[in-house]
Amino acid sequence: MGDGPKAEEGSENADRSGADAGVGDRFGGRTDALVAVAQREFDTLVRTRSYAALAIVYGLVTVGLPLAGGVGGYLPLVLDLSTPVEVLVPVLALAFGTWSVLADAHSGELDVIRTYPIDRWTYVLGTFAGRAVGLVATVLAPLVLLGLAVPLVREPTTSVFASHATVDSPVYFARFVALAGAYALVTLALAMAVSSLSRSRRVGVAAAALAALVVVIGLDALVIFGVARGVVGGETLALVLGASPPGAFRGLVVATATGGIRSTGPAAANVAASVLGLAGWFVVGLAVAALGAWSPNGR
Repeated sequence: MGDGPKAEEGSENADRSGADAGVGDRFGGRTDALVAVAQREFDTLVRTRSYAALAIVYGLVTVGLPLAGGVGGYLPLVLDLSTPVEVLVPVLALAFGTWSVLADAHSGELDVIRTYPIDRWTYVLGTFAGRAVGLVATVLAPLVLLGLAVPLVREPTTSVFASHATVDSPVYFARFVALAGAYALVTLALAMAVSSLSRSRRVGVAAAALAALVVVIGLDALVIFGVARGVVGGETLALVLGASPPGAFRGLVVATATGGIRSTGPAAANVAASVLGLAGWFVVGLAVAALGAWSPNGR
C-alpha cells in the first residue's frame, strides 16, 4: 500500500491538532468531557480528506449498483443492496475506526488526554460517538437518497414478486436503512477494538485487513464448514448465523425487510438470535476498546 497508511495517519494527526485546540478547556464533568471528545473526533473526520474520499466512493457504488440494474421498487432495492451493504459497511467502518485510538497513541496525544479528568469509558464512548456520527451519515445518506428516488425511477414490477404475495412498501426499505445503521455501529465498535489493540501503523493496517476478511468472509466460511461437517444442522443454522455480525444483519433483513418472501429450505433467520448477536458484538467491541486503550500501567 506504499505510503498510503502513513500519509493517512499523518493527515489525521495534523487534523487532530486543529480539532484539539481548546479541548482541554472543555473537560469539566463527565458529560462535558464525552461531548468534547466526540466533537474532537467528528471534527477530525470532517477535516481529513481521505474520509471524504471514502464516503464518495461508497456513495457512488451504493447508488450506482441498483441504478445500473434498474429500480423496480422498494423490495427489489432491498434485495439489490443487501449484499453490497453487508460487505461494504464493515470495510468502511474499519477505515473510519482503525485510526481512532491508534492515532492518539502513536502521536502521544493519548498520554496527554489521560492527564485530564476523564476516565477510559468517557474517552472510548466519546471517540465512538464522534466517529459514529460520520460513519452512519456516510452509510445512510446514499440509501435515503435511493429511497426518495424510487417513485421517480421505478420500473414495472416483475412477476416474481407478485408470485410471492409481497406488497412493495417503503416501510420495508425504511427497516433496511435502520438495520444498515445498526450494522455500521456494531462494526465500528469492532474497528475501535482493533485500533486499541494495535501498537503500530503496520500492525493496525494488518489487523484491520484481517478483521475485514474475518467479518466479511471468515465467519460465514466457518458456518459453511460446520454445515459440511454435519456440526451445524438445519435446526441450529439460524442460531449460528445470528452469532456473526454479517449473518445477524442478513437474518434481520430477511426476517423484517423482505415482505412475504420466504425460503423453501431450512430457516436462515432468527430475529432473537440476530439481535443478541449484534448486541453482543457491540458490547464486546467497546469493552475491548476500553481495556486496550486505557490500562492502569499505560498503553
